[in-house]
Amino acid sequence: MKGRVFWRGRSSSSGEVRRGDSVRPAYASLICTMSSMQWDFPLELCCRPMAFVALTGLDVTYNAIHRAIWDAFCANRRADRVPISFKVLPGDHEYPKCRQKRTSYEWYIPKGILKTGWLNKHLNLVPALVVVFYELDWDEGQWKEKQSECATRVEIVRQSLQGRNTKVAVVLIQKKTPLPPGEDLIASERAAALCNACDLSGKSLFVLPHTDHLVGYIIRLENAFYEHAQTYYYTEIRRVKSHKEFLNKTTHQLLFVRHQFKTAFFSELKQDTQNALKNYRTAYNLVHELRAHETNMLEIKTMAGFINYKICRLCFQHNAPLDAIAQFRKHVDLCKKKIGSAELAFEHTAWMSKQFQAFGDLFDEAIKLGLTAIQTQNPGFYYQQAAYYAQERKQLANQLCNHDPSTTYPSPDPLETPSGVLDFFGQRPWRQSHQSIEPPDPEKEKVGILALQLKERDVDHSELIIALLSNAVAQFKKYKCPRMKSHLMVQMGEEYYYAKDYSKALKLLDYVMCDYRSERWWKLLTFILTTALKCAYLMGQIKDYITYSLELLGRSSTLNNEQKSRIEKNLIKVLMNESPAPEPDCDSKAIKTAQKLWTDRISLAGSNIFTIEMQDYVPFVECKACFLAPSFHVDVPVQLHVYLRADCPHPFRFSKLCVCFNNQEYNQHCVVEETYQTSDILEASSQGTMCLVPGKTRQYVFKFVARTEDVGKKVEITSVDLVLGSDTGRCVILNWRGGGGDAASCQEALQATRSFKRRPKLPDNEVCWDSVTLQASTMVISRVPRILLQLRHEPPALTNEMYCLTVTVQSQEATIARDVKLTAGLKPGQDANLTQTTHVTLDGTEMCDDSHPALLPDIPIGDLHPEEMVKKPLHIRCGQVGSRIFLVHVSYAVTTVVEGKEIICKCHKDETITIETVVPFDVTAKFVSTKFEHMDRVFADIPFLLMMDILSASPWSLTIANSRLELAHSMILVDEMESQLAQVILQTGESASECFCLQCPPAPTNQSGVASGQYIISWKRTSAAKSIPVVNTVITLPHVIVEAIPLYVHADLPSFGRVRESLPVKYWLQNRTKLVQDVEIFVEPNDAFMFSGLKQVRLRILPDTEQELLYNFYPLMAGYQQLPGLNISLSRFPAVSTQLLSRFLPTHVFVKPQGRQADEVIIVAA
Repeated sequence: MKGRVFWRGRSSSSGEVRRGDSVRPAYASLICTMSSMQWDFPLELCCRPMAFVALTGLDVTYNAIHRAIWDAFCANRRADRVPISFKVLPGDHEYPKCRQKRTSYEWYIPKGILKTGWLNKHLNLVPALVVVFYELDWDEGQWKEKQSECATRVEIVRQSLQGRNTKVAVVLIQKKTPLPPGEDLIASERAAALCNACDLSGKSLFVLPHTDHLVGYIIRLENAFYEHAQTYYYTEIRRVKSHKEFLNKTTHQLLFVRHQFKTAFFSELKQDTQNALKNYRTAYNLVHELRAHETNMLEIKTMAGFINYKICRLCFQHNAPLDAIAQFRKHVDLCKKKIGSAELAFEHTAWMSKQFQAFGDLFDEAIKLGLTAIQTQNPGFYYQQAAYYAQERKQLANQLCNHDPSTTYPSPDPLETPSGVLDFFGQRPWRQSHQSIEPPDPEKEKVGILALQLKERDVDHSELIIALLSNAVAQFKKYKCPRMKSHLMVQMGEEYYYAKDYSKALKLLDYVMCDYRSERWWKLLTFILTTALKCAYLMGQIKDYITYSLELLGRSSTLNNEQKSRIEKNLIKVLMNESPAPEPDCDSKAIKTAQKLWTDRISLAGSNIFTIEMQDYVPFVECKACFLAPSFHVDVPVQLHVYLRADCPHPFRFSKLCVCFNNQEYNQHCVVEETYQTSDILEASSQGTMCLVPGKTRQYVFKFVARTEDVGKKVEITSVDLVLGSDTGRCVILNWRGGGGDAASCQEALQATRSFKRRPKLPDNEVCWDSVTLQASTMVISRVPRILLQLRHEPPALTNEMYCLTVTVQSQEATIARDVKLTAGLKPGQDANLTQTTHVTLDGTEMCDDSHPALLPDIPIGDLHPEEMVKKPLHIRCGQVGSRIFLVHVSYAVTTVVEGKEIICKCHKDETITIETVVPFDVTAKFVSTKFEHMDRVFADIPFLLMMDILSASPWSLTIANSRLELAHSMILVDEMESQLAQVILQTGESASECFCLQCPPAPTNQSGVASGQYIISWKRTSAAKSIPVVNTVITLPHVIVEAIPLYVHADLPSFGRVRESLPVKYWLQNRTKLVQDVEIFVEPNDAFMFSGLKQVRLRILPDTEQELLYNFYPLMAGYQQLPGLNISLSRFPAVSTQLLSRFLPTHVFVKPQGRQADEVIIVAA
């Protein structure tokens, strides 16, 4: 089967699709008239070249199927679809005629480099492929007739394309989905027959089923069309290259450039961008090899600009921005001196401006597609340079096109051509196709140059410059280059001024003035202010005019005194409600309009009061307000100084000075006002209160009494207002926020502090301006209390004791201190645990509990007469160790007189002390056996000892009133005893001990450790009064492990023995179990004793009974001797060792030597 059937595919889109009636006219963008668009690149040059495919046989208006096919071609094209430009054309459409092919170039002289219609012709007029759509199914009944009609349509298309290499293809629109190839024999036969009838190859016949999967079939068709288009452009490239062998470099230099450009452009259409870039580079080099002279200079530069644009675009497309920048710099270096005719020099600057603008556009487009730019290399620099050349164009146009107004435009128009378009890019309309050095008709040349100059005179250069500067500003703003942005905005403002759009000029200039003020560029600021003043005058903006005049008279202005005097006089005229004199160098027509505006302003009965915020400007009047101290007591007048200094050429009078505070009641105390005639504003006399002499600092002193309600609050200066003018004319309020200062004050103050320059000596009545420091706020604090507050105590405090802190308050006031109150206790804001464990009370006879607060507020003391003293004891209980800060606050009211005014002052005095709380004792509890051996566990029903060791940790002596033991239910006290430590006094570092004999019953089977109970010590300081309650310190005793023992063995023997005298010893063995115990006993002899009794015996002891054994030991040696050992074995409890059982028995006894009878008497007596 020769035809190709495309099955369902995935839909996607890309490229550009055009309808036949939706494309611009063929040469719409190529009309070369001397308008502002003359230097724009043709649209065909700037767009992305794509293969042009013409679709015929589709009735997209009346046939729904054809419309659906066309929509599938052109709708929702994504980036992954092939780049093809589609156009629907009628079947008999007339394509551009192909000229007869030249066989020799021997006598051919080219008339130009590139025709103006060539790009458009190959983009929109000459298709690479013509596709004939025809509705025909394989099972069509009238197959022969349909086949013949289809062949006729193909032949008509071929006749229209006669002489061109355009490919032709046929697409059969079918209603049914075809079978896979090879299965439909009829389709294969008829496809072959149709190819023969239409003279088509099998690769040029396609089938398009109109089914639900139409988009997938269309995408496959597009890919096939793209292959045919690739073949066509490859053929065209070879055709153009074949001409090269007929050319010579003597007469055909233009053709070398033309053919190289065409080869590159066809490569772009073929989407072979690498070869396209290579050929464009070659074409660019060939352009600059052409012999340039005045008549062809414009054509060479035009083509060089076109090719450079293509090279830079492809470099950015290949992600090689450095190559693009290098190419553009090379292009500028080669072309910037090719000016051409001196009378048309503005054309060269216009062309240069367009080159920079186009490259900036390319650079910006590449950034939007993902390229990363930096501060020092971004599109803004190219837009800025384009604006620079546009400004140069404007200057050259003003010089070269400054013809007499009576000069008329030439007739007939030398810039018109018979066809309305030029034949070749870059040629002059009056001498097209002329390539000689000299112009053919000097008179026509002269008339043509005049027409170009008159056309240039009508161009709005400011609009072009502003657009370029605006683009540059946007780029510099994007890449955070604030100074470049400000610089260009100034230029934009100037252009708006030249364009007579004064409102936009003023808006831009006002915006950038803030930056120049903050960075102290005074010369630049003066230049901008001068232009802004002109704009304000020409628009009749009174407030802006006054503002800029104030600043131009100030210290930041670099104008000379003569200019400042003129501005000062104009300012006075405005304040007197008169029209100011015109600003110099303004347009005469604009001045007349402005004078009318000012006259209207004078006649209008509107508000003549203007307020100007001085913080945003650098006016000729400086202001500093400062309180003399950062705080004032309420019984001392608040003192405020305001300093003013003027920098204008002549003394200046003001009408009013007022200071405003955050509490408006103080405003009335800080006002200076002086009445004078408006004409006396510039009076030279400096005797007036409100007259400021240039360079002299004027000081104004204010004083007022603060309100008692403002104690603890800040008094802040919200503003300082200096009124210029009067109610009869115009009134200007110079407003300084806070304590003064303007846009330059901060930097000046910083420089003054860093300067090593000596300050000049001034007379006593003058003040050095730099020595004055702003102090815009002060604090009103309470009157200095004249009261003595003493605290007496004995630190540190002991845990849980009633610690006594005695507060002594003594009045030292000259009058009665009324309503004296005392607040004492823990200072707020400390750790929450300290607050919860600290309690304060005035009653020291009872112990504090948790209901008492940590701070006692407003304890009334009453009135205190002069030198009267009151003592208040406070008792503090601290339940936790640690450091605490205690506050004692005394407040009272006293009557005093300030500046002849009686006020009631509330005074207070605070004292804080830090008290450390420590534990009174270090108590240690330990369990020992009756032999005072340490025990880590006890045995049930066997007595043991509890030893309590108490070490005093207090720096003060402590008296122990009592001590007692509160045992748990699991403990039994063997002997009832009174406290052994009652009324014992312990000094620092001393210790006392107490011993208790205890017994523990058997513990439950599943519980090994049992609680012991508590040990309570009742104590207080030895120095404390009797009324102070004792403190009970509770020590929780440790748990003890209780174990049961099956056999309890204990002995009874004298406290000492004597050598060679009998020593009777009894042993008792008690069975503690419910079982009969078989006990085997063996006595181990030693060298210190002989003994009588059973050396080895076996016993059987019944449950809960005991057995007695009696031995007589006979000591042989004196001293502390070891008794014979008693080894006991239990057959029922083999795990119970002899060592465990024998720990209850004495191991040693003291044996005395034999002595005299007197010694015995003494011993018996003892």
